[in-house]
Amino acid sequence: MSVLEVCDLHVQVGDKLILRGVDLRLEKGKIHALMGPNGSGKSTLALALAGHPEYRIIQGEVFLDGQDLLPLPPNERAKAGLFVAFQYPPEVEGVKLREFLRLACAARGHGFCEFQKHFSQALSRLRLEDFRDRELNVGFSGGEKKRAELLQLYLLRPKVALLDEPDSGVDVDALRLIAEVIAEMAASGTAVLLISHYPRLLDLLPVEKVYVLFDGRITEEGGPELAQRIEEEGFEVVRR
Repeated sequence: MSVLEVCDLHVQVGDKLILRGVDLRLEKGKIHALMGPNGSGKSTLALALAGHPEYRIIQGEVFLDGQDLLPLPPNERAKAGLFVAFQYPPEVEGVKLREFLRLACAARGHGFCEFQKHFSQALSRLRLEDFRDRELNVGFSGGEKKRAELLQLYLLRPKVALLDEPDSGVDVDALRLIAEVIAEMAASGTAVLLISHYPRLLDLLPVEKVYVLFDGRITEEGGPELAQRIEEEGFEVVRR
């Protein structure tokens, strides 16, 4: 069953059309990958689905678990179960990581005692125990920011997770940890879309389907072997 359905999506930024009719479907508990070269529209897709005001959807439909997502503002999309981990997570001075996550969990209906218990467990799982009282992403390394994004995912347990290059800026040990956590989230029922240039993270995960985005359109889809083909031959082999 598809949890997220994207149909004929066209997205414009300023006066430039970036996405030109994207169709994809994410299934509950499955890991999907979206690959493509720089400038193909991968991050645009994630930001448009999240409701970023500069990414204007001019045509198409998006349904999250049967609910029309497009009329909803960004916060309501998140409450409905859509999670986006950013390629470049922002630093937010004055906001503690713990308080940010407490409020986010409260918005999803998690009680304070429940949060206290799960927050400590999540910090341990992501090896972020020393970050409990740090400001959100302030002074974090690239890999630490990626783990902090996954900490949010681990606590919120959304229906759909769009992860924009969770493997960028991380070392080998962190990559394995990130793969383990993503696999756990999928096993718990979250539909995952990994956005990436490279198959190194995909090699560590049971990926169900690979989509290739080229010049604003999905030009190819297939199984994990498609990612390996791209690794060996480049994106030109799947261009139509």
